[in-house]
Amino acid sequence: MCFVGYKCGMDTYSAVVTTGIYCRPGCAARPDARNVRSFELAAAAEAQGFRACHRCRPYRAPTPVVRTDCELVCRAVQLIVAGGLDGRGEGELATRLGVSARHLRRLFAAELGVTPDGLARSRRVHFARRLLDDTDLPVAEVAYASGFGSLRQFNRVCREVFQATPVELRARRRRSDRLVADGGLVLRLPFEGPLDWDTLLAYLAVRAIPGVEHVTDDGVYRRTIVVEGDPGVIELWPGGDDHLLLRTHLPHWEGLIHLVDRVRRIAGLDADLAGPVRDLGADPQVGPLLAASPGIRPPGTWNAFEIGVRAILGQQVTVTGATTLAGRLVQRYGTTVAGLDPLGLSRTFPAPGALADAELADIGLPGARAAAIRAFARAVTHDELHLDRSVGLDQFVAEITAIPGLGPWTAHELALRLGEPDAFPASDLGLRRALAPHQPLTTAALQHVAEAWRPWRAHIAARLWMTADPARRTA
Repeated sequence: MCFVGYKCGMDTYSAVVTTGIYCRPGCAARPDARNVRSFELAAAAEAQGFRACHRCRPYRAPTPVVRTDCELVCRAVQLIVAGGLDGRGEGELATRLGVSARHLRRLFAAELGVTPDGLARSRRVHFARRLLDDTDLPVAEVAYASGFGSLRQFNRVCREVFQATPVELRARRRRSDRLVADGGLVLRLPFEGPLDWDTLLAYLAVRAIPGVEHVTDDGVYRRTIVVEGDPGVIELWPGGDDHLLLRTHLPHWEGLIHLVDRVRRIAGLDADLAGPVRDLGADPQVGPLLAASPGIRPPGTWNAFEIGVRAILGQQVTVTGATTLAGRLVQRYGTTVAGLDPLGLSRTFPAPGALADAELADIGLPGARAAAIRAFARAVTHDELHLDRSVGLDQFVAEITAIPGLGPWTAHELALRLGEPDAFPASDLGLRRALAPHQPLTTAALQHVAEAWRPWRAHIAARLWMTADPARRTA
């Protein structure tokens, strides 16, 4: 079974036929059960003409899990979350997945109860409603930040879903909703289940690329980003037991909805925590590990190309050594951004084109690994790799390992950081030591043991990494 999104303790939205309203799980409303219909997705309820409850405000809840046995639908949802329908039609999305638009719509209707366009529309308008509540962005900027193509379209969808215009919705916001920020735009990132932020931050800190990433002593993760060719900065820190706070410093707000989704990926906020416990909780080897570390999630990444280069730099060296090489690479080939020194930042990570023909010997990189980075950068530049999770794990690994100098470890390391729940770099010395510290397992032995952990091997790898000393890990 494939999962996208959050694993919620309560599974369905309740829609009341007599009122035309749908509620999130746990709403205090108690309608007559005979008048209630259940939907697993808010988008599916909206597709049937129901509007969101003003009391429980479903748009403020973490997105519930999209549960389906159909991997094609699962990967289509991933592409929609990444903006696959922004300015494009369902036909282009279907082509990317190798099927017809008609077949894709039929699968969505059967599995999710909503069309691909309907799911994308629901995501945009729910994100926009949160911006109307939490920020003082002008309505027009909210529209473009949420992925709408025009203010007219935004107004129409708000009336359809919320029975009110954006201006009327902002007038209804509660006093406690508005986030007051000292510079930048602050947003809440809600999540379900526990999150071990301190452990995740420790993992990210030892791998932070100097100049591009910085972890502060008081628990804030910062990094530079590039949005449509322009530099920006994001800051991430805990806001409560059920949400992180994100502060963005951006040159413009168009497409903010997709930036937020990429930030969520860094902290693994969309990981399914219940699945591994359900399927592996009784395993004598990893069951206790899952129970002892419920808030550890597979670490994600902001940038697929960046983490791929970072993985290549980490071949055959310690984490500290790879971080040093990454810092040199950024110093030599990254773009300087003025005024960021107070934040511990100074540069953006090089684009693929900047490394496709770079010599790289001047940063102390062995010839074979330099050639591998160039080959990887050229493949990304020419769009020869599916780094958007539009293909399955096996095909992804085959594409990566077809590049000279890139093996299964690099492919699985990259896949894990991109969110593949079954990725597992079995040759990693840190993983082999974690299970047998005095006599590390062989790669073949670890692969054999890990077969019992499918389809959640990435969750186990994350826990083995993060509950050990991260500075000792080598590739």
